Amino acid sequence: MADTGGVAADQLRAFVERIERLEEEKKAISDDIKDVYGEAKAMGFDVKILRQVVRLRKQEPHEREEQEAILDLYMHALGMAPQVGGDEE
Repeated sequence: MADTGGVAADQLRAFVERIERLEEEKKAISDDIKDVYGEAKAMGFDVKILRQVVRLRKQEPHEREEQEAILDLYMHALGMAPQVGGDEE
């Protein structure tokens, strides 16, 4: 293994090549995901909502509940929340 100024060139090259291969795989997977969203859109599904559902499914239930509670609080503070059992005039 060549040693240039304290850097093992062969080892460095191996790391760079591994990263490049993984970047190629990541691109291919990203393209596959894009294709699936395209198929879903063609079937009439809302891609924006699908992405949101996928993101929410990654969260733990308590994290999701906490975010929903904060969102509800903010919406009420801004007058955006629906009135529950509202006073009718």
